Amino acid sequence: MPLTRQQICAETSKKLAAVVSTLPTIKATVGLDGFVDEIIAVVDKRTSATDYTTIDTIPAFGNKIVKAGGQSSNYELVVKQSKLGGNGPIMANALASFGLGVTYIGSLGLPMHPVFEDFGKRANVISIAEAGHTDALEFSDGKLMLGKYECLDNVNWDNLVAKVGKEAFTKLIDGSKLIGMVNWTMLGNMNGIWSKIIDEVLPKVTNSDRTFFIDLADPEKRTHADILAALNLMTKMQSKINVILGLNLKESGEIVDVLGLPAAANAEAAIESTAAAIREKLGLHCVVVHPRKGAAAATKEGSAKFLGPFVQQPKISTGAGDHFNAGFCVGRTLGFDLEQSLCCGVATSGFYVRSANSPTGKELAEFIADLPAPQAE
Repeated sequence: MPLTRQQICAETSKKLAAVVSTLPTIKATVGLDGFVDEIIAVVDKRTSATDYTTIDTIPAFGNKIVKAGGQSSNYELVVKQSKLGGNGPIMANALASFGLGVTYIGSLGLPMHPVFEDFGKRANVISIAEAGHTDALEFSDGKLMLGKYECLDNVNWDNLVAKVGKEAFTKLIDGSKLIGMVNWTMLGNMNGIWSKIIDEVLPKVTNSDRTFFIDLADPEKRTHADILAALNLMTKMQSKINVILGLNLKESGEIVDVLGLPAAANAEAAIESTAAAIREKLGLHCVVVHPRKGAAAATKEGSAKFLGPFVQQPKISTGAGDHFNAGFCVGRTLGFDLEQSLCCGVATSGFYVRSANSPTGKELAEFIADLPAPQAE
């Protein structure tokens, strides 16, 4: 008889609590992006040097822009917060918060930008390029992300080798139980880096018990040919190391399209079969799909689905997927089964959106023990 959600949570919490003290012995190497994110309010009316009202919604801002057609218009931006950004730094920061021994390699600034200083206290960080910059115009109904990303072209194999050293990088990979390479979409040289890792690094890795996690990060703006080339590299990589491909709901639909797989009538309801179909087509160790309400994953041995904890008013949503990835990968790295790993993933994300903080291993075990109920259908 299948275990109930409550039973899965109880087992997962117990297993995680039992190994919390050993998490620092697990090494992880993650990369390769890095952004300075500025959270910005758009001023509507200013009444003094300190008092102003903001434009509340994206449609309201859009209407102002439309009315400005054919003439000049000025919009005042107020920076409310500057913080670290990027799929890699957020995921790595979550892993470090759990207690893992994390090395992060990415575009954190030359010299490293101040927003990454606290991260640098939790992890060993190596910057190989200037950081990207995102102006996140924040409204009550969403954000408009305006990016400046030219510097990311410097995230390439030559700079990685120059800043880290090929032998040192190989030792990092060899010593890491978890390797994460994320934000493929924004890093145009990632395929080249993966090819070098496949051909020149992985053949020198002495232990096959390694997990290589990949997150494409919204590949819609890349061509089908580019995406297919990346997917083929993952299949090639799988012959040397266990590859996990992480996808959100939108991304899973894009990969289904690129691979020529049949699209489900209800994509969210079909996430388990979708994960299984993509995994089988690519021959990967594992594929995980995580929409907002839960997640599903598939390996060669089978598949599973797990509903996440529901929160009516999250304190933060940006980075929720990266926290899911961190929790799921920790579960897999610890040898948890699929349901337990999915439980770790949705719980990590659930903790984060409630508190705007990454959980420690102990906090995650306690949160899972009393995991809030999922969203009612």
